[in-house]
Amino acid sequence: MTETITAFDIAEHLEIDADIQEFLRETSKAGNSSDFIHALNTTARAKGMAKVAKQAGVTRASLNKSLAAAGNPQFDTIAKIVKALSCKLVVS
Repeated sequence: MTETITAFDIAEHLEIDADIQEFLRETSKAGNSSDFIHALNTTARAKGMAKVAKQAGVTRASLNKSLAAAGNPQFDTIAKIVKALSCKLVVS
């Protein structure tokens, strides 16, 4: 018997803004800054990189570079991406 294993991509399951908001909320609670950047990448892919880039006012190439594993985005870029994902940054 042969089993097929497929990769799990959470971006395929983030269908509505509430899903994205909860995913980012949980990542910000449980993860570190690189985990949060990775979560932003995942959610941007779920919404569409080109669409998020346009709403954030950056190029798609710049968005990809910022959210790459080796990326180190500035806070201003993160804030723009979060807003483009219909979310808010909150300190409590």
